[in-house]
Amino acid sequence: MPVEVVSVRNLVFTYETRDVLRNISFSIEAGDYVGLVGSNGSGKSTLIRLILGLETPVDGSVSLFGQAPSRFRDWRKIGYLPQKNAALSRFFPATVQEIVALGLVPKRAGIPEGDSRDALGKALDLMDITDLRDKLIGELSGGQQQRVLLARALIKEPELLILDEPTIAVDPEIRERFLNVLMELNQKRQVTVLLVTHDTASIGKYAKKLLYLETEIIFYGGFDDFCLSAEMTKVFGSFAQHLICHRHE
Repeated sequence: MPVEVVSVRNLVFTYETRDVLRNISFSIEAGDYVGLVGSNGSGKSTLIRLILGLETPVDGSVSLFGQAPSRFRDWRKIGYLPQKNAALSRFFPATVQEIVALGLVPKRAGIPEGDSRDALGKALDLMDITDLRDKLIGELSGGQQQRVLLARALIKEPELLILDEPTIAVDPEIRERFLNVLMELNQKRQVTVLLVTHDTASIGKYAKKLLYLETEIIFYGGFDDFCLSAEMTKVFGSFAQHLICHRHE
């Protein structure tokens, strides 16, 4: 039987009487790689926050590894990168390696010190920031800061990665490298990935499933089903559908 890592049932969320999310139901199984797409204001980031227990739904339920977010305690299983990190001002008094190491929390994660140092080195190297390890986070550009935060999300090799527009401020070369790393983690280590992106034209190159959200779920399933769906052709138009499907092939 497939193991459900995330389960969402009949989820409703409103803000100032406006429906942000309505009747949302889906599940993500262990080993899935789901691309979550939709227009600005479609509810993508709100859905992520609800899954993580950072917001409370008006109705419906969410579970993480079979538990409600409010009761979930094994956070070492999850790597999360939010869309904005306001705490990282130019005055924030921490070095790059200190920020990345926050993703470990050794005592809670049960990781020996030697292994922690190895994990830190791997994460820094993975995002090509080893040479920045002793710099203060506030000295870095926005793109460099994003690479630091990506390393922090990956350092403990979580079972579930939730990433909200993770490559929005990085250059194309680092973006491509990171997305290939995600794909490798998913394929070789069976890390489950939920990736929020605006890049509908290329998400099919990496993800296994597409979750298209516009307050309600417009489509959730594999790319083959999306590409063959006459209903989705009506919704998106043949050109937009072709762009998504072309990158999947």
